[in-house]
This record gives sequence, C-alpha cells and structure tokens, in this order.
Amino acid sequence: MHHHMSACAPTSGDPSAPRTVRRRTRLAVCAALVTATTALAGGCGGDSADHTSAKTSSSSSSSSSSSSSAHGMDGMSGTAMGDPSATPAYKMAGASVVKGTFKMLDTRPPGMNDVKGTAWLAQGPKGTTVTVSLTGLKPGHVYMAHLHAQHCSDDNGGGHFQFDKGGPTMPPNEIHLMFTADKSGMGMTTVNNTRKTRKHAVAIVIHPNEAQDNRIACADFDF
Repeated sequence: MHHHMSACAPTSGDPSAPRTVRRRTRLAVCAALVTATTALAGGCGGDSADHTSAKTSSSSSSSSSSSSSAHGMDGMSGTAMGDPSATPAYKMAGASVVKGTFKMLDTRPPGMNDVKGTAWLAQGPKGTTVTVSLTGLKPGHVYMAHLHAQHCSDDNGGGHFQFDKGGPTMPPNEIHLMFTADKSGMGMTTVNNTRKTRKHAVAIVIHPNEAQDNRIACADFDF
C-alpha cells in the first residue's frame, strides 16, 4: 500500500512538456492500481463471506442434527435400548417379577467361556421392565440382549419376542437392551416398555452387538 501511494504522489522534476506526459502516466497507473486493489478486496471479501456463510450453515446444520437426534431419542417412548442408571426390574414397586440365570450356549464366540449373570423381568403399572447383569464379558465391548418367545432349550430361544407378531423388528414392538462392558467385564442395564409381555416372553438371549448369530448365553424366566 505504501508503494501504491508513492506511485500516485507528485514528484519534483523539470516543469516542461514531459511533466504532462508523466502526470498522465501517473494517473493511468493510479487508476489501474485502484481498480486492481478494489477487485482484490472484493474478491477476498466475497470468498471470506462465502466461507463464513458455509461454516455458519454447516455449524447450524450440525447443531440442528445433534439437537434433532437428542430430541428424537427423548421423544421415542419405548424405543430406548437401556439405561444403566434406571430403577432395575427387581426394585419396581407394585410389579410382578420373574428372573432367570444365564447359561452358556454352544454358539458363543471364542473367549466367552466365563460369562455369568442374571436377568429380571417385571410387569406392573409401568408396563414391562427388564434388567440384565453379567460378568465375564470383554471390557469395552458392546453387547445386545433380546427377549425371546421360546425357551433356551428350543433352538437357543428361537426368534425374538414381538408384541405384534410379524410387525417391526425394533422397539417398541420388541424389547432390546444394549450396553457396554466396563473395565472388569461387567455389564448391567435396564429397559422399560409401556406394554406387558405377560407370559409370552419366556427367555432372554445375549450376544455381541456386531455378531447377532453368535449367541453367548440364554436365560429362561421362571414363570
């Protein structure tokens, strides 16, 4: 910018005809410099504005998505897959509670020979509450458990229990529990559903989240 101003500043010299030529030359150079500077400023400003706008839009979209996701989970009654801090089934007031002990299945993946645990199913004013508590799991790994309509001795529990048979394979039509084993290999969670399973959900099966065919253990409820 300092050099641009110098180019436009008057200079001392011979006050003859060439001064007019020099003056015209300076004016032409100054006009060119002003035009170029304006173009550059306009270009950077536009790019910056577009970039800022894109960042703002992206940030807004991300926040909206995050907010939507959070509100979606909060608003989907019966679709949750477990809350470790929820009141466990065996402590549900005014509910009828049955429990089952997990037994190892031949379909379990390697390294899962020490899994032990208990499941509870409570039915009361709030519908159905299921709690699972297991040890011997792989620390940090995610596991899934589902209620089943057949006993463990019948095809390892058979298919998932469904409130409406042939309906959606996700909650709230089914009862799923998802949890992560802690550093000691222990996992526990509780899930609620507003409907009652009555005596139609007779077992619960646990398996790794990434391999649902590798059923680890099954527990029959003692109705």
